[in-house]
Amino acid sequence: MIPVFFGLAGPALSDAEARFFRAAAPAGYILFRRNVETPAQVRALTDRLRDVSGTARLPILIDQEGGRVARLAPPTWPAFPPPAIFGAAYARAPITAMAAARANAQALGALLSDLGITVDCLPLLDVARDETHAIIGDRSYGADPLMVSALGRATLDGLKAGGAVGVVKHIPGHGRATLDSHLDLPVVDASADELEADLLPFRRLADAPMAMTAHILYPAWDRALCASLSPTIIGEVIRGRIGFQNLLMSDDLGMQALGRQPGANDMGARAAGVLAAGCDIALHCSGDLAEMEAIAAAVGPIGPLAVERLARAMAWAEPVGRPDSAMVETLAARRDALLAAA
Repeated sequence: MIPVFFGLAGPALSDAEARFFRAAAPAGYILFRRNVETPAQVRALTDRLRDVSGTARLPILIDQEGGRVARLAPPTWPAFPPPAIFGAAYARAPITAMAAARANAQALGALLSDLGITVDCLPLLDVARDETHAIIGDRSYGADPLMVSALGRATLDGLKAGGAVGVVKHIPGHGRATLDSHLDLPVVDASADELEADLLPFRRLADAPMAMTAHILYPAWDRALCASLSPTIIGEVIRGRIGFQNLLMSDDLGMQALGRQPGANDMGARAAGVLAAGCDIALHCSGDLAEMEAIAAAVGPIGPLAVERLARAMAWAEPVGRPDSAMVETLAARRDALLAAA
């Protein structure tokens, strides 16, 4: 097994992909809009990935946050609200908002479980600021670190009840970034003392099963390397100050922020760099077979500690079988009623 989560090119595995995945044995996969068409097709795809990997509880990830970031979209799948909706409700009625966030996440988990998707890249624990770039925007719960912590916890609990593993992101915090790391390298010039507020939600949810790094430069901690590539930030801040000891994956290797860092446009070097810095898993999303082959050639086998962390993460949420659509509808209705009452 290699320490990489790979994307796929389309809604079904090609013969070339199947051969490559069998030979390379990636630790897991991530799905995007290009991979999903109908419930039956997605179930067939996830079954095929399990067959190729030989792993029953396989990490199959998706970004199903609600709002703008929803790979499973209407009219085929139900719409879910963006996280900021729960932040607004929390300002009026905190306990009710947490219950709504939990019901929402349980509905998400049940929906994904029915499709054979095991991991949702949610919740965002990025604390919103006046300067927060629109790429985060309403994906953040809001500006109060304690509120972000509370709603993040409710979301993790809901995903677990729905049978899905949650991922906290973007550790150690994306809220102060004024650039989109898909397109450029954000630099956050806040002091270490100022950054403590951004760490608080991650510290409070340090027991989350998985976390995803931020491709952001924080000169207060490391003047040269962004968080995903920095042994100092991963070792001293994420593992040390935050206390996160579970599975740590990078954000997508294909994002342009990494083009301004060591490794430049060499995908193999990018993957080797995030792993050398201390990430357990490198995430590569594009589904480009040539890039995946370069990454597989550049990384060694997954280490024993990463294997242990991966197994522990996948055991965090017990499978709930095949929930029916009525369960998702009931949970969504409960969410809507709670939001209306807040």
